[in-house]
Amino acid sequence: MLLSSTSTLDNKTIIKYHGLVHGESLIGSNIYKDLFSGVRDVVAGRTSTYEEDLDGARNEAIEAIEAKAKEYGANGIIGLKISYNNLGGTMGNTILVSVYGTAVTYKD
Repeated sequence: MLLSSTSTLDNKTIIKYHGLVHGESLIGSNIYKDLFSGVRDVVAGRTSTYEEDLDGARNEAIEAIEAKAKEYGANGIIGLKISYNNLGGTMGNTILVSVYGTAVTYKD
């Protein structure tokens, strides 16, 4: 599956636009995770746990849109956008990772 953030594909002809595809993934954190991440930030300078969680959530969302695009018979997604939203929460934060784009069929 070809993924592109642009609205066109260089050297390829889009022969069909299938429509919008989207995928979401949630990351839940809690007060204890936040506390230990804060300690890591001071000591090591980076919070690898959150980076890994964000990476995993983004990959899950991308896999979801690829699966939806394949159901349409598409072989590419153009106009790919990724957004991150903090939904808050009582004991921590919940982060929503949203990925969306237009499923297309292209030929070389």
